[in-house]
Amino acid sequence: MMNQSKYYVEESITGLNIQDMPFESFLKNLKERMKSVFHVRADIDKMAIKRGMPPFVMREIMSLNPLAVGIPYEFGGRGCHMKENLALLATASYESLALSLTFGINSALFLQPVAKYAQYEAKAPIFDRFLNQQNMGGLMITEPDFGSDALNMQTSSTERNGKYHLQGTKHWAGLTGWAEFWLLTARERSHSGDLKRDIDFFICDINSPGQQIVVEEIYENLGLYQIPYGRNRLDVVIPGVQKLIPETTGVKMMLDLLHRSRMQFPGMAMGFIHRLLDESIEHVNQRAIGGKPLFTYDQVQQRLAKLQASYTICSAMCANSSEKAGIENDLSQIGFEANSVKSVVTDLMQEAAQSATQLVGAQAYKLNHIAGRSITDSRPFQIFEGSNDILYAQISESLVKMMKKAKEGNLFQFLKSFHLTAKSASFMKDILDFELDTNLAQRKMVELGQVLGRIVSFEMVINLGAKGFRSDLISNGLAMLNQEITALMSSFKHENQTAVIEDYQNNSSWMNYVLAI
Repeated sequence: MMNQSKYYVEESITGLNIQDMPFESFLKNLKERMKSVFHVRADIDKMAIKRGMPPFVMREIMSLNPLAVGIPYEFGGRGCHMKENLALLATASYESLALSLTFGINSALFLQPVAKYAQYEAKAPIFDRFLNQQNMGGLMITEPDFGSDALNMQTSSTERNGKYHLQGTKHWAGLTGWAEFWLLTARERSHSGDLKRDIDFFICDINSPGQQIVVEEIYENLGLYQIPYGRNRLDVVIPGVQKLIPETTGVKMMLDLLHRSRMQFPGMAMGFIHRLLDESIEHVNQRAIGGKPLFTYDQVQQRLAKLQASYTICSAMCANSSEKAGIENDLSQIGFEANSVKSVVTDLMQEAAQSATQLVGAQAYKLNHIAGRSITDSRPFQIFEGSNDILYAQISESLVKMMKKAKEGNLFQFLKSFHLTAKSASFMKDILDFELDTNLAQRKMVELGQVLGRIVSFEMVINLGAKGFRSDLISNGLAMLNQEITALMSSFKHENQTAVIEDYQNNSSWMNYVLAI
């Protein structure tokens, strides 16, 4: 058994061991520190419109070792409990979505994969530096010519004398230029010069000889100003001990990693939606139009109710992920569920930002106002780690495969026996009871995926209600989802084969069809 005393980390405020501190105290310290750096020592609304994060902010927050939640207990962390990871993300996103995403990148895309797949000899020094030197880590998968087509990445690895030479270009990796550690993905180059199909993961320590990553460009990203993104050139030599070891294949390891990350999106969404709900309720109670508070108007109530329903749905997703998404579980085969969670909750984030901005009105269009800023901050969540359009199509593709395997053609009959929709399907039998055409156009696959993702979400809300969550919030959440599912299903059943007309400029100027004065 390794000597744990080396990894014993004291918490500066209470003197308690960070490992054994009650989690409520752990979060309380973080909330107090965020209040200090974001509202006392600085103004977060002014800070959020500038590139990067003031050094003192990250130094003060990271000194509390928030990332200890993603480190195994035997290495000085709190044990990689998914409930704690999600609660950390939610606590951070109430104040700053960018900070929460920073935590999410570190935990879901680096620490958790390292804890599960790294070789034992590599883990100890990495976790030690996270705990005692406040290091950070990220993941590089996306390439300039291979975004969603990650399986065809061109970054190569060549093994020689127990070391791996990686060459390629990666971009849009969050924390570009900041993180000390990176998980790099590459395909092995065969003796013939071709790239093999499987994918390997390597830990890169930019402070070690031969492992420096060249940042060729920092992007002027739209939104999430505090997080640097850019283009990175890889020409590094990685020791064999820093290669991750998959349980079966590298592709399955990547799916396990990405699905686990997608299951944690509700943590980042939770605090974000909660904050926008609080801000919106406060504003409409204070703002008077026509001699009465905005709160009393029916359309305002409708927007607030939908915001609150999103809060409930996100809560249900957090509870669900807490039970299923731990690193002890293999998530490589749960694409249907993980894609549903990621796509639906990120749609809810964007809708929440749009509603809050609409309620606040013109003031929200100041860069230093949280509502309008939230539109651009939440928008990339619908794109990165799988564009929602693609994920919705994949959900439908998965459904079609399962229905064919089960030899069931009726959508309702299949969903009522499917473990992710068994309860929810019965609430909407009238719109689901039909024979599904499995030869659907891609646009219809996307629309069907939107329906299915929300039926899965409906099931999670039912499950949360069964555990004792506040019943009136559950009822409102189910009502909102039912309304959305009905509208989406109507769109799905409506035939639309419109296509773009490339030479549209001929005979299409309206000025030619106006009578001369």
